[in-house]
Amino acid sequence: MQLAVQVAGSGFPILCLHGHPGSAQSMGVFTQHLSQQFKTLAPDLRGYGASRVQHPFVMADHLQDLIELLDQQQIERCWVLGWSLGGILALELALRCPDRIQGLILIATAARPRGSHPAVSWQDNAYTGIASIVNRIFPGWQWNIETFAKRSLYRYLLQQHTAFAYQRLANEGMSAYLQTSKFASQALSQALRQGYSRLDDLGQIQAPCLMLWGACDRHITPAASLETAQHLPNCDYCCYPHTAHLLPWEIPQQILRDIDRWLLA
Repeated sequence: MQLAVQVAGSGFPILCLHGHPGSAQSMGVFTQHLSQQFKTLAPDLRGYGASRVQHPFVMADHLQDLIELLDQQQIERCWVLGWSLGGILALELALRCPDRIQGLILIATAARPRGSHPAVSWQDNAYTGIASIVNRIFPGWQWNIETFAKRSLYRYLLQQHTAFAYQRLANEGMSAYLQTSKFASQALSQALRQGYSRLDDLGQIQAPCLMLWGACDRHITPAASLETAQHLPNCDYCCYPHTAHLLPWEIPQQILRDIDRWLLA
């Protein structure tokens, strides 16, 4: 299928891949900055955002879609930046077509993803629903953050409950969540149930890699991210304290500075 894609800037290309649930729009924290020096391409993956589907698919279909996207854009070689699920797909691209990958920037991800998320209660869902609706109407409202959001499931996604993070959730996160299809959720769930792991294959990736993750991530644990970094032959990495799975929305300036420094090194 032909993916919906947001293209910005000029220069050497960076393919920016979102997580689950997510969309090209949710990668704006990266593309708005990186497009000042690079050509950024942020697709809606199959079953997400505007890349609508009517039938079930498997995770491998994402890879074929992305290779076809690079062909359509006449991109022979690129950097790949992936957040969460996007990082897993970045690793898969590097394994499938290494000659086309300049290097990888991997955010809150792992080649053998493991989580430590507690069981979800009805109170969690209730507070999350209320917090999300109010935040959509009044993005970043501190009263809502203190009253509802910190008691909701957002407490596992964020450690730093800043107005900026909640503005991103309101403007990008909620629409991405609502536009994520059941087929996308089923494809991811199927891969996880099958015990997805690519650790044994990471030695094949010779391209330079940068891995960044939050010390309090409950969706993909810091141990899982570190394990991946240690299996990659050419990997720099950093674990940020007091951050979780949405760390690019918690400490955006620090994340972008570290990416810039690494790309220019």
